[in-house]
Amino acid sequence: MFNHEPPGYVCPFCRLVAGEDDPAGVNLQDDIVRGNELATAFVAPTWWPNNHGHVLVVADAHHENLYDLPSPYGHAVHDLVREVAVAIRRTYGCDGITVRQHNEPSGWQTAWHYHVHVFPRYPGDDLYALPSMPGFVPAAARLPYADKLRSYFSSL
Repeated sequence: MFNHEPPGYVCPFCRLVAGEDDPAGVNLQDDIVRGNELATAFVAPTWWPNNHGHVLVVADAHHENLYDLPSPYGHAVHDLVREVAVAIRRTYGCDGITVRQHNEPSGWQTAWHYHVHVFPRYPGDDLYALPSMPGFVPAAARLPYADKLRSYFSSL
């Protein structure tokens, strides 16, 4: 219900979860930092000026938005969001975490697959006042953040 996915939509998150790298280098297997039986977390290719390395947590099955999301996937995503929030807080040197999720175009949803953003926060970072940076962040810039998080998770 309340779906906006265009006909023929090729879901970048489904491709990533299926083990495929995006041909343009937007979402890569190297970006993945953790997963559970129903959800996957990866360093996002779109950043905000003062909140680099934010993470997306996606349901492994294709569900467009919160309205369509079955409860088991919602629980799995939430559990992984919490794990990622703790990992970011412990490894990035940030002062807090913001979690946000968007539904439909008027709710700022731009990718038609349920996902949650986990942002590192810093005093005066203006996350809500600034637009995202233009284009996609190169894979080489994302890798240090993914490595930090994977290292943290492997030490548990």
